[in-house]
Amino acid sequence: MTDPQSSPSPAAHSAWSGRFSEPVSDLVKRYTASVFFDQRMWRQDIRGSLAHARMLARQRIIAESDLAEIESGMATIAAEIEAGKFNWNLDDEDVHLNIEKRLTALVGDAGKRLHTGRSRNDQVATDIRLWLRDTIDDIDRLLRAFQEALLATAEIHSDTPMPGFTHLQVAQPVTFGHHLLAYVEMLDRDRGRFADCRARLNRLPLGAAALAGTTFPIDREFVARELGFDGICENSLDAVSDRDFAIEFCAAASLVMTHVSRLSEELVLWMSPRIGFIDLADRFCTGSSIMPQKKNPDVPELARGKTGRVFGHLMGLLTLMKGQPLAYNKDNQEDKEPLFDTADTLVDTLRIFADMVPGIRVKAEAMAAALRQGYATATDLADYLVKKGLPFRDAHEAVARAVRACESKACDLPDLTLAELREFSPLIGDDVYGVLTVAGSLAARNHPGGTAPSQVRAAIERARKRL
Repeated sequence: MTDPQSSPSPAAHSAWSGRFSEPVSDLVKRYTASVFFDQRMWRQDIRGSLAHARMLARQRIIAESDLAEIESGMATIAAEIEAGKFNWNLDDEDVHLNIEKRLTALVGDAGKRLHTGRSRNDQVATDIRLWLRDTIDDIDRLLRAFQEALLATAEIHSDTPMPGFTHLQVAQPVTFGHHLLAYVEMLDRDRGRFADCRARLNRLPLGAAALAGTTFPIDREFVARELGFDGICENSLDAVSDRDFAIEFCAAASLVMTHVSRLSEELVLWMSPRIGFIDLADRFCTGSSIMPQKKNPDVPELARGKTGRVFGHLMGLLTLMKGQPLAYNKDNQEDKEPLFDTADTLVDTLRIFADMVPGIRVKAEAMAAALRQGYATATDLADYLVKKGLPFRDAHEAVARAVRACESKACDLPDLTLAELREFSPLIGDDVYGVLTVAGSLAARNHPGGTAPSQVRAAIERARKRL
């Protein structure tokens, strides 16, 4: 197979320049180039190109000798990039043309034949799916490490009482371990969403060419198997223009960051001296340039801020795609920077949180003191009266009056004498103090999903088996 000869044009340095009579301006080059951010996909580009070349040789579209030269050239390129010796050139626009141009310089015509039967449209769609698939696998490992850190800390504190809150008001006693397990559940759902995203993106676009397929007798199923895809994209137009998978990834990432931000907000509140439930290790905090006493929880604060950044990328991608007609449009180049930054932000956040959680120092006495301030066992007293035969609404009213009395006396429910408690219901007996203690309240919630320490430990074991 030989390449047709043509006379050089003023713009002959570009892969597509035969159509043009003047070169692209330097300003347009900088405006349209993506090589300085999409070069991170070089491994995926080489993997995709090698699978494509093997298919071309298998189908006798190129010679086996061409394949051997392409494989040798790609090995050289990979070594150059790994060693930091590869010359990334703005004139060659993107990672794909930079690698192809270097391959051609190394192996000549064999390199020029590599692009037979494909377009940059289906090439980039393939590369970005490969890159995102690898990234999701990395993120799943990081989510699991974060869960393991939460589980280890939860196990240590499976019976450490703290207030559970609604409306930021003391509600009922829980354990710190039980509280952390809520985040383990959130991360379970996050892992499931990323797994769903991975399954949907794991279809091969290569073979769609520019938008309509190719006239060459290609074998797309072979390439899909070579690259570990579950199948092929069935419609060539959709294959090159679809970015649902990028949006779905950013949506899943946004939910992870939502969960991280909720935990961050709690860490910031808990670390405040006015609450004082926890302290963070010094390496995750900073001081003040003017106030020498300060220890600021910068990591959780910054995670809250970075959450908004990830949300913005999701909205940017939705806006990018909403007005695009079929098939490929240059707008799609704008998918990569928000996608890459979302992945980088999420990866860094998960790494640092998995490291930070084991260093949380719990101030159990401060948690216990907070439980004594908010009538945390009031619901337990209402339940006690219901079990004695009082309708719940009447029990609720009786306990509400008891709480009012405690407020006037500046005491907690267990501080009332039996005679004082019986003023609110004659059904109250001396067994009431067993339910008014924090330990009694925790132990009473002894069912799956409850905060009884035995149930917390059982939940930790179930979670570890899921991991």
